Amino acid sequence: QAPMQQAAVPKATLRGGAKKPAKTVSLNQQPAPQSVGQVAREVSYAPPPTNSATMFAWPVRGAVVAPYGAGDLGGWNDGINIAAPAGTPVRAAADGQVVYRGNGLDGFGNTLLIRHSNGYVTAYAHNDSMLVKKGAHVRKGQIIAKVGESGDVSSPQLHFEIRKDVQALNPVTLLGK
Repeated sequence: QAPMQQAAVPKATLRGGAKKPAKTVSLNQQPAPQSVGQVAREVSYAPPPTNSATMFAWPVRGAVVAPYGAGDLGGWNDGINIAAPAGTPVRAAADGQVVYRGNGLDGFGNTLLIRHSNGYVTAYAHNDSMLVKKGAHVRKGQIIAKVGESGDVSSPQLHFEIRKDVQALNPVTLLGK
């Protein structure tokens, strides 16, 4: 039997800027994920990319209503929120495999996580419907979900993150034109 491995799950920033305390989880067990970072930690291990600038495409077109980084109310956004009409197709930003499909991540509603080459993971949250199953291989541009307002949002939008291993990156710097 493999030795027990543990990892610290980072503090999560909740609506209004409050912090949820860090905790330790066992990587040998399959507890319900608590954050996008936790899932990314468990699925992304690979060498750095050779050309990340063109690897990703926009998952949906619309206005960025919540940018990456510090927010007006002191909270932190690990991705971007893109406004779009409910039902707008959400497309995979790059080729990869669906490693999470569910609504168990606090505040994110219906969420998909896709593991890509070179240790990247993309997150697509607040979906109305999810059109791919966990384990499915998807292609860049493939419709994977429909925009909704599930989770802690009050208007239709897509929350989109790009992570390199567990580190959240500003998606705008990695998305094509």
